[in-house]
Amino acid sequence: MTLQQEIVGTAMQMAVVSLQPGQTVYCEAGKFLFKTANVTMETRLSGPSGGGGQPQAGAAGAGGAGGTGGGMGGMLRQAMGTAMQVGQRALAGESLAFQYFTSTGGEGTVGFAGVLPGEMRALELDGTRAWFAEKDAFVAAESTVEFGIAFQGGRTGRSGGEGFVLEKFTGRGTVIIAGAGNFIDLNPADFGGRVDVDTGCVVAFEEGIQYGVQRVGGLNRQGVMNAVFGGEGLSLATLEGNGRVILQSLTIESLANALRRAQGGDKQGPTGGLFSTNAG
Repeated sequence: MTLQQEIVGTAMQMAVVSLQPGQTVYCEAGKFLFKTANVTMETRLSGPSGGGGQPQAGAAGAGGAGGTGGGMGGMLRQAMGTAMQVGQRALAGESLAFQYFTSTGGEGTVGFAGVLPGEMRALELDGTRAWFAEKDAFVAAESTVEFGIAFQGGRTGRSGGEGFVLEKFTGRGTVIIAGAGNFIDLNPADFGGRVDVDTGCVVAFEEGIQYGVQRVGGLNRQGVMNAVFGGEGLSLATLEGNGRVILQSLTIESLANALRRAQGGDKQGPTGGLFSTNAG
């Protein structure tokens, strides 16, 4: 059953979702705005089952054990699966719980929004390709879409900052994401197979795109100039391959710095790069 949704607004968009009787949508805690009276709301630690119906306590959207079997063994597997999901989300700094909304007694309406001024986008998953998104991009999804955490790990994650933890969406159905500023869609294949972007500008990309982090220049005069005065620090994100990529025009860091300057508390320093004194 396709999720009927409409994204409205300009500077701060929101998604208005129309639920058919029995249809379920879930969101990250803190992204809910409003609902009609015939829509029930339930908060759970577990991710969706991916089966299209009510969420199951033992579902392992992040790759944990499923809740198969009955009796004490089945209950234990359910508990372990839920604990694994919660643990991964805690390590990633994500919300520990999801809120589930199900329409009863006719068509219902639910509203969701992101937490920053910017755009929202509805992605349609057909089961063949997963989508990856930066941390906190997830807003809401059908119960047929599974939410997981992908750890970049290794040298890429340590040098990339934001690139260490990614949200992963698999299955079939609609997932709604949000970002800051305006979105631009592109395909690295249209630009010679690779694009280099500020690590904070990546919102989401399709499976098949290779995501990495590289240093800005070498240890030479120009590399030092880029790091010190360029405002990008020492690293850029690299996106390679053939697939859809969504970038945002506003980064959380630049928004935070602008707010500090407006409040007279700019700690960025005159260079805005390597020698930033920003403690946040």
